[in-house]
Amino acid sequence: MSKKNINVGLIGYKFMGKAHSHAYRDVSLFFDLPLCPVMKVICGRHDVPLAAAQEQFGWQERTTDWKKIVNRDDSDIVDITTPPDKHKDIAVACAKAGKFVFCEKPLASSLKDGYEMLEAVEKYGVKHAICFNYRKLPAVGLAKKLIDEGKIGRIYHVRAVYLQDWILDPEFPLVWRLKKKIAGSGAHGDLNAHLIDMTRYLVGEFSEVVGASETFIKERPLLVEKNDLNTGLVVTEKSSKKGKVDVDDATVFLARFKNGALGSFEATRFAPGRKNAQRWEINGSKGSIVFNLERLNELEYYSVDDPACVQGFRTIMATDSSHPYAANWWPAGHIIGYGDSFVNMVADILNCIVKNKMPSPNFADGVKCQEVLEAVEQSLKQGKWVKVKSRI
Repeated sequence: MSKKNINVGLIGYKFMGKAHSHAYRDVSLFFDLPLCPVMKVICGRHDVPLAAAQEQFGWQERTTDWKKIVNRDDSDIVDITTPPDKHKDIAVACAKAGKFVFCEKPLASSLKDGYEMLEAVEKYGVKHAICFNYRKLPAVGLAKKLIDEGKIGRIYHVRAVYLQDWILDPEFPLVWRLKKKIAGSGAHGDLNAHLIDMTRYLVGEFSEVVGASETFIKERPLLVEKNDLNTGLVVTEKSSKKGKVDVDDATVFLARFKNGALGSFEATRFAPGRKNAQRWEINGSKGSIVFNLERLNELEYYSVDDPACVQGFRTIMATDSSHPYAANWWPAGHIIGYGDSFVNMVADILNCIVKNKMPSPNFADGVKCQEVLEAVEQSLKQGKWVKVKSRI
């Protein structure tokens, strides 16, 4: 197959920057695509650690000014992996410059910013995508197939949790994810966003929500940035002073869906022993499906149509070539990992560019998710059920 290069600029070089770099570096190894991503330039605030990331991840160039990426003639895709408060300005600038824009979740730190981002990409006619990467796992693709084919019948219930424990220690510092101005919200926007998008993808649109939320540790040690004269690195140290945590540590909510289903959702960073425990179960009139991110190659399935003598949950290893994306990876039974969901995501984006199609999920999905997130926040303030209102 004749291949054409497409240049990528990545803004952000830490956790998500590494995950996205993995995707661009390895996608052509597993997917035979007409487009080959060129890792052109990576951006970050501090040049010394950025230089290390550039070399480790395999980017050709680096810059500490994201505007230089957006305004380059040779950047075709701009990928945003910064904290949420920076998403809007970068995405709007990308739209004005006619760039394909790929953004991490949540789409923005507020619904207002999310609307502005969607309006910009639609106004300037650019393609766009949001990184709800869990949609791209073979087991999740199988769940979608079973639901669409009516294998579990009419959906009655969804129950979903996303449990972590990384801020359990009261002396854990006040990092950016614990600051509303930067993150927008805590466990709610970070973790419930994934659950909301997944449920929209598999079950349908939300109708109304009611929630409860708590910040268990009200203050945490401040972080202070200092220049290390020996290494040139900007290092962060814990201060003896403390600052206010103004986001949620945990948020739970109930939901009604437009199709009549009921849902329960829980996101917390205070579940000792749970490192990245996303789990959801969907119950219907003809069966159930269960997914556990910590066993991400598996899908549990129960069917009422099985003979009574063998009814029970079966565990399906979603690594066969008949499962979505799996044929591009390893022989059946040879599992993939967390980072490979990003490879599948990038492969879909490149295919959409070739076919001149809008990728899915995209900014419209990001806004829909943000509308549910905000409805829950309104419920927290009002202490009652709140309708999910949508402008799109």
